Amino acid sequence: MEVMVILVPLALTLGLVGLAAFLWSLKSGQYDDLDGAAWRAISDDDQPPRPPPAKDRV
Repeated sequence: MEVMVILVPLALTLGLVGLAAFLWSLKSGQYDDLDGAAWRAISDDDQPPRPPPAKDRV
């Protein structure tokens, strides 16, 4: 039971830190554009790889 004196305040502190981080992320606009990030992840903007230069045959 003596460990509860440490664990309960620790759990409450960690919960408040997590809540504060979540509220900060809401305030800073982390969740404003959810669809844009999803489409950027699957979009094919890369150029196809160029073939290596041909070596001169002798």
